[in-house]
Amino acid sequence: MIEETLLIVDDDEVFTSVLARAMTRRFAQVEVANTVEGALACAQRCSPEKIVLDLKIHEASGLDIIKALCDISPGVEIVVLTGYSSIATTVEAMRLGATNYLCKPVDAGELCRAFDSSSSCPSPDIPTSPPSVGRLQWEHIQKVLNQNGGNVSATARALGMHRRTLQRRLQKRPVAR
Repeated sequence: MIEETLLIVDDDEVFTSVLARAMTRRFAQVEVANTVEGALACAQRCSPEKIVLDLKIHEASGLDIIKALCDISPGVEIVVLTGYSSIATTVEAMRLGATNYLCKPVDAGELCRAFDSSSSCPSPDIPTSPPSVGRLQWEHIQKVLNQNGGNVSATARALGMHRRTLQRRLQKRPVAR
């Protein structure tokens, strides 16, 4: 067991309770927050060394609190989790101070390896074929959405598409590689 505190921030209460139970075996203390405000308050109270942060917390973005969490707990390691990954959000998360970025679903072992920078985990496989056109389109939409601060109307204008069309595309799962 590692003598560190882990903070799990995710709006899915079932996921956080299951993950907290699994991580309790690996960390001295595990704290859970289901809102942005709760995450910041918990970080102030317990000064975690490691944080698992969901990219989308209710209507807020986990990206918005990475810097604040780093300011509260200098040297904290943050792993961002998301069900909707994109290159743009990965780059932005790392730029803001996250140490790793994983796509859901993940298990406790994957999270521990993501925190352990000295681990001898094999590097991820590099795909032999280029991404599909659908995947490239999804990533471009995510990049433009990120550039517009999550504003769907501004993103639709920038992409030259109808706002409702963009909303329908955003509700779909990302296209597989």
